[in-house]
Amino acid sequence: MAQADKKQIEQALEQVIYPGSDKSIVALGMVSEIFLSDSKAYFSLTVPADRAKELEPLRLAAEKATLGVPGVKAAVVALTANSRPSNASNTPAPKARPAAPRPAPQQAKAGVPGIGSIIAVASGKGGVGKSTTAVNLALGLQALGLRVGVLDADIYGPSVPRLLGISGRPKQGEGRTIMPMENYGLKVMSMGFLVDEEAAMIWRGPMVQSALMQMLREVVWGELDVLVLDMPPGTGDVQLTIAQQVPLAGAVIVSTPQDLALIDARKGITMFRKVEVPLLGVIENMSYFIAPDTGKRYDIFGHGGAQAEAERIGVPFLGAVPLTMSIRETSDAGTPIVVSEPDGPQAQSYREIAQKVWTEIGRGTARTAPKIIFE
Repeated sequence: MAQADKKQIEQALEQVIYPGSDKSIVALGMVSEIFLSDSKAYFSLTVPADRAKELEPLRLAAEKATLGVPGVKAAVVALTANSRPSNASNTPAPKARPAAPRPAPQQAKAGVPGIGSIIAVASGKGGVGKSTTAVNLALGLQALGLRVGVLDADIYGPSVPRLLGISGRPKQGEGRTIMPMENYGLKVMSMGFLVDEEAAMIWRGPMVQSALMQMLREVVWGELDVLVLDMPPGTGDVQLTIAQQVPLAGAVIVSTPQDLALIDARKGITMFRKVEVPLLGVIENMSYFIAPDTGKRYDIFGHGGAQAEAERIGVPFLGAVPLTMSIRETSDAGTPIVVSEPDGPQAQSYREIAQKVWTEIGRGTARTAPKIIFE
């Protein structure tokens, strides 16, 4: 198959006319930088905020034009709304700095058909073992007899494919749907399946948000008891988008024991509390190290900091996971510790944490839908 290039796609998009005008979306400067990877095209269209919903046909037209370019196998086209309303001629207003968020009225969040509960596994910073925890937590929930899926919400640094030993590309379902990948009985979706492992995702926030919602709502998940979201580190656009648009059963915070990590973990806790997402609990990862040759214990990062923080703020402490060579080795090999060494103490730790998380989810079923609050 011939290789597509950005120029060909731009030429195709020049045939897509903005409604109510005689100019193309390219001439009006609506098309973002086009990103090509493995014969898939990614870009966004900047449209007036007050017309975003009615311009879905324009997005579909741009997608169809892109798919008509030789060498393009798939297209992900996102609508990015600017902050100004459309002008009298119905052409897009100039791009502007996004306005500060305003309080939004309470509205129910649309669930994902077939999924019972959605939980977010988050951390205030990177490098605390959040993705490894998310994968082993999902397998621990599965060990309870639950049907579980994993959505890798870290668009910029997806690691779930490697952690679960999954390679290849997902298949297209009916319409615009995508079939999830599977391994160890988990249904999985990640941006890592759609782009090359070394590709840099140079996307602005709105494009990330749109791609994330597509992976959540346009994937054929089937019937699941729990969907685990492996969140990116921090408290940015992805976290706020999920809190606004996804009916989360709760969030699990992962931290290491030292003060520097706990400072950032507190930021994640504060964010979820502000948007009234229930906190299912805190996990202390890399809690201690047992030397394999002597059996002597070393508190490399300190010990008990996350537990003390959980007690201080009044949320459940879900458990401590040690720093071990086996967890690192099995994670790198794509054979998570819960399935590769199911009878070991580390796997037991994750299963106990999973049981506590499931118990907390059950306690929260009577809670009202969370409100989104901006300050």
